Amino acid sequence: MIKKIFRLNENEVKKVLKYSKPFFSYWMVANSVQNKFSYNRFAIILSSKTVNHNVTRNFFRRKMFDMASEYLSSHHGKDIVFVVKKQTKLDKKDFGSITTFEKDVSFLLKKLNTNI
Repeated sequence: MIKKIFRLNENEVKKVLKYSKPFFSYWMVANSVQNKFSYNRFAIILSSKTVNHNVTRNFFRRKMFDMASEYLSSHHGKDIVFVVKKQTKLDKKDFGSITTFEKDVSFLLKKLNTNI
């Protein structure tokens, strides 16, 4: 898990979604906006249609924060919100869904890193 200062609250997520520049992958969308801090902050939106149980939702949220913690080393000052698309079905017991999730997050992080 990452520190609380690197996470976005609900009002900040709404602001990012309103004024963002989106980056797309097959199963996710990453919205990013410059912030006034010298560090990056993250959030992920997983709907109940995407994930059936809270345990699974927290599993994928932790997985995303672990992958994004490597991205925190670059000090560019962005707020980033990951939104998992509705047609995506994530399951913690399905290895294919975990690898797809990891590939999409790493693809979007690379894309965000090149477009700074």
